[in-house]
Amino acid sequence: MSLLTRRKFLITAGLATASTLALAEDTVIREPNHPELVKVEMPLPRLPEAFDGFTIAQLSDFHYDEFFSIVPIRRAIEIVNHLQPDLVVLTGDFVTISMFAVSHDPQAAKVAEPCAKLLSQLRSRLGSLAVLGNHEAQSDPDFVTEALTSYGISVLRNRSWAVEENGKRLWFSGLESLDMWPRIEHALLGVPNSEPAVLLVHEPDFADHAARYPVDLQLSGHSHGGQVWLPGVGAPWLPRNGRKYPRGHYKVGALPLYTNVGLGTIRLAVRLNCAPEVTLFTLRAGKLMSRTNVYTNGRRTELQD
Repeated sequence: MSLLTRRKFLITAGLATASTLALAEDTVIREPNHPELVKVEMPLPRLPEAFDGFTIAQLSDFHYDEFFSIVPIRRAIEIVNHLQPDLVVLTGDFVTISMFAVSHDPQAAKVAEPCAKLLSQLRSRLGSLAVLGNHEAQSDPDFVTEALTSYGISVLRNRSWAVEENGKRLWFSGLESLDMWPRIEHALLGVPNSEPAVLLVHEPDFADHAARYPVDLQLSGHSHGGQVWLPGVGAPWLPRNGRKYPRGHYKVGALPLYTNVGLGTIRLAVRLNCAPEVTLFTLRAGKLMSRTNVYTNGRRTELQD
């Protein structure tokens, strides 16, 4: 090999190594720790004018631990508190069951207490609502519920809660994870058919069932967006009940669905083209088109109109 060829080979190898290290830094350090703010203008035809402009901040899939997910959770809390929403909704998976667990892993639920303590720092006009995810279902859902409740976070388990403005009501109906017993009929029992309802359920693919009910919007998580999203391919792996609607905005029949890609990670603490997410919904009365904007480091990208 000539000196010129050897030098060219070394330069090429060096550039390839630098690119690999940069990609590894983005995938393991930068992207998993820097949540994006996604703003969604969400029209609901049945929404009363009294709730036009009502804001909901959604966080999901925390998978709390003291080394990895705690960083994006803290940053997400800062983002939400700066936004000052009307309400915060938390759509499940506060803990992580071991990948080696045969069935249930009650010990995994113990981190719900420090997670709830951290999430109690969230500030909004009406407080925070939560539903449980499949990792709670497979650990100790009652312990996680008690931990969240003790820090002022209301947990909706097959029940509904209403906000009232100028004599009009907007309902939030929360279901158990599909790994437990989600009973949408029970949750909607006290909700008048004439009043709008936002459904909170961890698994997005439940929308196929929810679309048969008088629900105006479904908010979910669970999929993590796959954590890795390859251009032209999508996610190489997605969890059960999170494969049809893995991330972003969908229309399932007449039902709008939004799947938040979450804050934490499982199995490997990596994300690629799938940054952790804080979603801010602004509800609009009427039949306007929805609009989604992503804010990364203060820069706006409009995704759909």
